[in-house]
Amino acid sequence: MMSVTCSNLDFGRTRLDFAACGCSSNVSTNRVAAKFLGKGLLNNRCRVLSTKTPEAFLSVVVAGPPPVLDLAEEEKGLPSMSDMFEVVSEDLLTLNKNLQSIVGSENPVLMSAAEQIFEAGGKRMRPALVFLVSRATAEIAGLKDLTKEHRRLAEIIEMIHTASLIHDDVIDESDMRRGKETVHQLYGTRVAVLAGDFMFAQSSWYLANLENLEVIKLISQVIKDFASGEIKQASSLFDCDVHLDEYLIKSYYKTASLIAASTKGSSIFSGVDSAISEKMYQYGKNLGLSFQVVDDVLDFTQSAEQLGKPAGSDLAKGNLTAPVIFALEKETKLRDIIDSEFCETGSLEEAVEIVKKSGGIDRARELAREMADVAVENLHCLPPSPFRLSLEQLVNYNLERIK
Repeated sequence: MMSVTCSNLDFGRTRLDFAACGCSSNVSTNRVAAKFLGKGLLNNRCRVLSTKTPEAFLSVVVAGPPPVLDLAEEEKGLPSMSDMFEVVSEDLLTLNKNLQSIVGSENPVLMSAAEQIFEAGGKRMRPALVFLVSRATAEIAGLKDLTKEHRRLAEIIEMIHTASLIHDDVIDESDMRRGKETVHQLYGTRVAVLAGDFMFAQSSWYLANLENLEVIKLISQVIKDFASGEIKQASSLFDCDVHLDEYLIKSYYKTASLIAASTKGSSIFSGVDSAISEKMYQYGKNLGLSFQVVDDVLDFTQSAEQLGKPAGSDLAKGNLTAPVIFALEKETKLRDIIDSEFCETGSLEEAVEIVKKSGGIDRARELAREMADVAVENLHCLPPSPFRLSLEQLVNYNLERIK
């Protein structure tokens, strides 16, 4: 169990600058990662400021592989995803109707490519979070219904997410997405890249028309974070010296940044005070990071049939995630195998077994739980409601995937 206390820490977005902050920790992990986890991620008492950007919402930097975050079917004893989102089901229906129309029709080829991934479905988790936080915070502000800005934000968030998926499939050379052929498989890499660019540009145009500078800065940073995450991942493949803090920064860029921006942006449009908006940001950030760590655990614990890809596929590509980073602290043989880039037959399978036996998976599970606890703690500022309950259930649902 991780136990951390902290008073202060300042760092930039691309480099961690650990200041003296009076922290004490009994986290059994490498010293740098322990400080980062304790001060930046797992303790709301830390005062964290960005040294390179003026925006307060960029206070904590943390991101990993580009996860879709589509959850499994209902876990025993917990409501299904559709049950959790039932309280905003009408909002999601409206969103689904609007998505294709707001993409635009100027270029039929690009529109067709974008429609391909919209029609592939998905749980619409990010816009659902927008609606849940919007309605939960609207009650505080005395709003009787969602504003048009709330609804437009949900559409923008889903467009950005979709654009990132199109680009991710190109980078990962994936042929299937949600049971359907990917855009680049159907139309070629050139069209796929242009389709993703088109959707990023279209979402930026709608974002600018919201005419809220704080939200514009918040969401614009997400698009930058996507690129930063890809660069960080590409530059650290097969690097056995990668630290846990670096993994978390990359995971923030590629996963948690968009989720945190979704939840904070929603509260801003509700008109609540900045303290509540920051709590919503912390909820989204820690939820997103917990999701990523859980996905990385499942890459080792689920079968190829459950994953839809071979177990340890991230490791095979040289992408070292939390279970591997923890395992490397104890297993020197694992380092030798990874350094060889699995050149020998059976070496990948051996590496996967070492990770499983080293305790790295259990430590990653604990890390996911710590982040989940922080996410739920940040919901305490909201009044009891079906919307807050759904936000809490989503955190628990994610953890159930690794029980």
